[in-house]
Amino acid sequence: MKKLLLISSALIIMLFAFTGCGSNNEQAAGSSSSAKTVLKIGATPVPHAEILEQVKDDLAKEGIDLQIQEFNDYVQPNMALNDKELDANFFQHIPYLETFNAEHNMDLVNAGGIHIEPMGLYSHKVKKLDELKNNAEIAIPNDPSNGGRALLLLQQAKLITLKDGVGVKATVQDIIDNPKNLKIKEIEAAQLPRSLDDVDAAVINTNFAVQANLVPAKDALVIEDASSPYVNIIAVRKGDENRPEIKKLVAALQSEKIKKFIEEKYKGAIVPAF
Repeated sequence: MKKLLLISSALIIMLFAFTGCGSNNEQAAGSSSSAKTVLKIGATPVPHAEILEQVKDDLAKEGIDLQIQEFNDYVQPNMALNDKELDANFFQHIPYLETFNAEHNMDLVNAGGIHIEPMGLYSHKVKKLDELKNNAEIAIPNDPSNGGRALLLLQQAKLITLKDGVGVKATVQDIIDNPKNLKIKEIEAAQLPRSLDDVDAAVINTNFAVQANLVPAKDALVIEDASSPYVNIIAVRKGDENRPEIKKLVAALQSEKIKKFIEEKYKGAIVPAF
């Protein structure tokens, strides 16, 4: 009888032990299923990272952990995206992306347009365009698409004339009329604000201008208007534009909440593109 009781007790203990394990496994499985999807995105600090910060909590409610990695140049965010170190990036417009793809044999694509950053001409030495003297030195971005865009802005300001049809692919060699004999100096885009004490004027991308405490609507001698085709986009590897988490990211960025944030925060220096 004692042996029978001992065997029964042992069986009961084993039964509880297995039941406990099953419960723990179910809890672990439940915990795993509720884990958030990590979405890594590269961005330049202003305004891209600032805008992304506004949707982090919204995406968290949809099960997405948005992790923002900041970059201060226009090359590494695309390299990191192509190498699968990032899921997306947010810093560039389509002409730049197309040029980068062609030069680096990559296949990155546009997942959605968010805003326009009008490029402007700034100076610490003159207050008006007509104050620029002959032989003045003008700095522009040294990457092809932004360099061409800067030259188009100088043409818009009637400071130079370019060959017909060159468009965003314009280079300094495409200048056919330069009445003030302006000296064009090509500098890395992120360094342009620092160049303002060394040159007479510089054409600066708005994100770097804002980062340097310049107010485009007030400080620019001339600025692109809201009809600019240079929409800043969310870029991803080809095929990833249909990933559910990417679609949710774009939807969050194209919301009325973000439109209002851009309009109130940047006061016309940045324009929503949706």
